[in-house]
Amino acid sequence: MATGRSTTLNPADEIRTYKGQDRALRADRLGTAGLLLSVLAASAPLMVVAGVMPTTFGVMGIVGQPLLFVILGIVLALFGIGYAEMSRHVHNAGALYAYIARGLGPTAGVGASLVALVAYSAMQVGVYGILGFEISGLFATYLEVELAWWIPALLAVAATGALGWLKIDLNARVLGVLLLIECALVVVFDIAALAEPGKEGLSLHAFNPETLSGAGLGTALCFCIAAFVGFEQSPVYAEETSKPHIVVSRVMFLAIGFVAAFFAFSAWALTVATGPSEVVKTSADTGPGLLFFLTEARLGGTFTDVLHILFVTGMFAAMLSFHNVVARYAFAMGREGLLPAAFGRTNAGTGAPGTGSLLQTGVATLVVLAFALTDDKPTGDPTAPVLHLFTWMGSVGALGVTLLMAAASFAVIAFFVRRGTAGAQIWRLTAAGTAGVALLGIAGYTVKDFGVLVGAGEGSALSWVLPGIIGAAVLIGLGYGLLLRARRPDTHARIGLGNEAFRLDQAAEAAPRD
Repeated sequence: MATGRSTTLNPADEIRTYKGQDRALRADRLGTAGLLLSVLAASAPLMVVAGVMPTTFGVMGIVGQPLLFVILGIVLALFGIGYAEMSRHVHNAGALYAYIARGLGPTAGVGASLVALVAYSAMQVGVYGILGFEISGLFATYLEVELAWWIPALLAVAATGALGWLKIDLNARVLGVLLLIECALVVVFDIAALAEPGKEGLSLHAFNPETLSGAGLGTALCFCIAAFVGFEQSPVYAEETSKPHIVVSRVMFLAIGFVAAFFAFSAWALTVATGPSEVVKTSADTGPGLLFFLTEARLGGTFTDVLHILFVTGMFAAMLSFHNVVARYAFAMGREGLLPAAFGRTNAGTGAPGTGSLLQTGVATLVVLAFALTDDKPTGDPTAPVLHLFTWMGSVGALGVTLLMAAASFAVIAFFVRRGTAGAQIWRLTAAGTAGVALLGIAGYTVKDFGVLVGAGEGSALSWVLPGIIGAAVLIGLGYGLLLRARRPDTHARIGLGNEAFRLDQAAEAAPRD
């Protein structure tokens, strides 16, 4: 078949230049270190310690947060066993939705793709609230300037969007430097807290299973699992890594282990610094200021000032990491016909999924503006963007990712059963099934306790409207999948195939015509 293309092109170049379109992300851009730093940046260590942990203690009243991180680390390690094996067989920037499509069928994959877009977008957008609040506080404290939270939030949207157009290896370097500094500062605090504990000393009470009780347990599970989000993004970058069959799974387990150990230890350090019996009250009183309150007393004002600045850069790193993932999901969906074809092309100069980046930037702008316009200014509550934009959107996103991981666990089983290799993979499939059941249970608890998170009374619409966002994404996505199956069966059949669809295009064009 004459195509006009040079016969010296390798397969990746053929895919990239097929029909004059950039259909593939550029390979060999990330190694183990670069990928690990990129996915860990999404966990935003300082943001979790300073934002998520005080909220889990103070709002949900769960003292046993350190134990939750250990338990979730075990569950996600079980999930990773099957997920990593799947990553050796499927390389697709759509990752979770592609795996679900290959295991549970294209219609389920379409539903998962929309959930992924909504969930990761919600998690990224949610960070803008706490970032705007923190920057506004810095201006008030150090410059005595009153700055509305949404102004720095919108500037961050623009900066994140600009970096989304650039090379992924440049982003990895930016994320890596910020991540390493964050971790170093958190470790310094942990050591200081253990060296100067509260009245109860080096108590291990927070690891007692009895501390995992209360009305907010489900929401606490949701918040803590959100702290792990990032490790499952490793396969999203498979097309851009060297040796993806090795690097992706290696990074996944390194990320799970690091996050579980680091956050369990840091959450314990917070309980030691305040005392297990006082951590809930102190967190409720200080809110997002808990960590800074404790460092001020132990490490002084200068260290705390630096921590405030790194808190902002850490949030920015998390936003950039989530932005990159959303852009790649949009790219994968555009390449497979789930979104307009423009989303399935990369920038000629940088190889980045530029249209997907623009989509996420537009969504973030609209959501931030919506919260800014509806901010309840008469109440004078300066934490409104944190309690609303951050906690609401973050929890919606975490619920969506939890459900995606549960579905992916069962998709792994179905995938290997269909290939006739289930017997050889039995222990991996058992781990995947165990993780899938556990993740479904966590999602159920999260939905049950959503009212605790929003502070709504019994029967409040918010208790079902917020998780209903994910439910709506599931239903709309499945409906779209059924529509594709009826009206565009060729497109439907290729959901989850990624670059393999290019081979099908070539085969179809080479086939004899009547």
